[in-house]
Amino acid sequence: MGIAIVTGASSGIGEAFIKLIAGEDYEKIWVIARREDKLLALAEAYGKEKIVPVSADLTDPSSIDIISRKLSEEKPVIELLINCAGMGKRGTVEDNSLEDITDTIELNCVALTRLTKVCIPYMITEGRTFKTGPRILNIASSAAFLPQPGFNVYAASKAYVESFSRALQFELRKHNIGVTTVCPGPVKTGFLKKATDNKAGEFTGIRALCAADPDKLAKASYKACKRGRGLYVYKISQKALHVASKIIPSAWILWVEKVTMKQF
Repeated sequence: MGIAIVTGASSGIGEAFIKLIAGEDYEKIWVIARREDKLLALAEAYGKEKIVPVSADLTDPSSIDIISRKLSEEKPVIELLINCAGMGKRGTVEDNSLEDITDTIELNCVALTRLTKVCIPYMITEGRTFKTGPRILNIASSAAFLPQPGFNVYAASKAYVESFSRALQFELRKHNIGVTTVCPGPVKTGFLKKATDNKAGEFTGIRALCAADPDKLAKASYKACKRGRGLYVYKISQKALHVASKIIPSAWILWVEKVTMKQF
């Protein structure tokens, strides 16, 4: 009965994971996000004795130091780490603000990597098999498969997450720790609203047809994680994109992306 740690826990996919694993056999669930009021609401909803709110802005490098100190003081066994926290901004690099670009890289790449690094020592335990060992679940995106004009930095950051996580899968196998990289397409959360600065609230066109329900995504991803899957691409449409990215010239797909990127 070790603990679970979930970032981006206050909304969207992260909150869906909390709902899913709250009834699982974890001693505690550390929920990490910026908004303390949202985290306290999770504790009220799923039990103050189990939910441990950790208010932290992961775009600030010092936040990982705070979490690292908490781990050092309490020395828990981490059974599950879910890195859900992420952000992105629509627009070209030319048009995006330097702050948004920096925050995207800090949150999607740097914070995920640093948090994973500080958690690994608390996941290494004796007498475990790969089937029963701890798990790391990193939320990437099908945006990782190809460069995306108009969503450049986000797609590049998710390509990093995919590459980092898939290599980590092999590095940690000797400790019987599983690493699962999840690549969904559009998901029905508040992400789009933030990504477009409130200009769009819902997906339209082909993206609306492909958009995933966060609860179903969390359930399927958690199942894949427990089974030890290395890469889990969610939904047939995204699996097709994954295959297409490997066999169709990138220039052709980039042209299609440039046209469809106008549809939110």
